[in-house]
Amino acid sequence: MKRVLVTGAGGFVGARIMAQLGGRLELVAAPAGALRTAGEREVERLVKTAAPDAILHTAAISDTGYCQQHPEESFRANVLVPVWLARAARRAGAKLAAFSSDQVYAGLEGPGPFDETTPLRPANVYGRHKREAELRVLEELDTAVLLRATWMYDLPGGGLPIRGNLPLNLRAAAAEGTKLAFSTQDVRGVTWVRQAVENLPAALDWPGGVYNFGSENSRDMYATALEFCRLLGLDPPPVEAADWARCLAMDGGRARRLGAAFDDTAAGFARCLAALGPQ
Repeated sequence: MKRVLVTGAGGFVGARIMAQLGGRLELVAAPAGALRTAGEREVERLVKTAAPDAILHTAAISDTGYCQQHPEESFRANVLVPVWLARAARRAGAKLAAFSSDQVYAGLEGPGPFDETTPLRPANVYGRHKREAELRVLEELDTAVLLRATWMYDLPGGGLPIRGNLPLNLRAAAAEGTKLAFSTQDVRGVTWVRQAVENLPAALDWPGGVYNFGSENSRDMYATALEFCRLLGLDPPPVEAADWARCLAMDGGRARRLGAAFDDTAAGFARCLAALGPQ
């Protein structure tokens, strides 16, 4: 059984890795907060002590607004720490799979979907730092796998940590009698996090490089929100149409050819509701 060090094991993605994959991988959780203040030497010591066959790096600062306001913190968490892990993984002979983001595509004009060869010019600090991390990690460790994840969601359950996401935001707006604005010119995938986690064991065996990783979506976000509302039984839907433009739509063909299995965005949410119930 492959021994895997998981960073961010108490977080939104990491906790689900620990809950879902324990029977298939020997999981070792990095101590809570271990990477928050660690330097490169401490990161190398962490990896050496864990002696993993592979590292799943999920820890990050992923709030785009916070990263925009605190670029130095974002650079440390989203660039330096992955680079240090790549160096430590190379010295330990371990595979590294780390999460990147669809935000690397921010700033591109549509229509999309974009594949991994698309020239990039990320429009926000978070996207720029994720792109820099991709490049620098692969310079250190050409076998590393960088997973460009979409916006992810889950419903409460199993004592797992939860955070604001599309279905929860829609439910909250309906309960409060308010409306959320979604653009008819904004296209991106939205992924059930538990389906992303199910694809991680296979990703640990992929060749080094960058992969779009998550549910694809041909609908704009206004139409997507309306479909989520229909599936949630929210009538009238607590959404209104806006018209600002963005395209983060990804072509997942590269990962799919290696066995990744994702429903499209709407089908993924229907699967989530079928598995977890209407709550």
